[in-house]
Amino acid sequence: MKKDKVLLVEDDSTLSFIIEDALMREGFDVVCASNGEDGLKKFKESNPAIVVADVMMPKMSGFEMVQLIRLVAPAVPVLFLTARTAIDDVVKGFEIGANDYIRKPFQIIELIVRIKALLSRNRHGTIENSRLTVEDCSLDFATQEFMVGKDRIELTHIEAVILDELLHHPNEVVEAKTLMYRIWQNDDYNNLNRLHGFIYKIRKYLSNSTAIDLLNIRGIGYKLSIKS
Repeated sequence: MKKDKVLLVEDDSTLSFIIEDALMREGFDVVCASNGEDGLKKFKESNPAIVVADVMMPKMSGFEMVQLIRLVAPAVPVLFLTARTAIDDVVKGFEIGANDYIRKPFQIIELIVRIKALLSRNRHGTIENSRLTVEDCSLDFATQEFMVGKDRIELTHIEAVILDELLHHPNEVVEAKTLMYRIWQNDDYNNLNRLHGFIYKIRKYLSNSTAIDLLNIRGIGYKLSIKS
């Protein structure tokens, strides 16, 4: 069975080794580069299934590298590793073609889950279009725009992350810990109340939907229920 190839572009050699080792244990074929210039060269040579890249690197940043990659490979999923938390940087990443990002420090298992999710979505042809539509609701994750019928709502990044997860799993229970890992890279109990607050706002956004309800599954998580 052919292994999925991951291009890992990270200038921290220790972190790069840790990630490479973990991904190889998961059955991935890993190609490593230490800066954006080398990453661009190895992308052209190796034809990876996914790119995992740091943002701040010498010679060429992750943003610059991905902009050039997107000229020749618009559909290959890209996940950014970044210490940056400013929303402008996150939005810029999505605008130039990123599909997801994860903040440092992070748990390796979370990175592996994100990589597998992006590869799965790409195989099913859902990753090229950033707009996701379920019934009378649609989300553009890149621009953080949410439409409920004809109502247009500007989301925060966290609200967009939550809706992205829920809309990808209609009529399925999404565990609260899954959402917390995507947002904060941990499932610390102290974040549960914060998550409830965002869910409350999203439920208000969905109040005008004629087709979707957001249900609380007590003790587990949430379910985007399609009305029959």
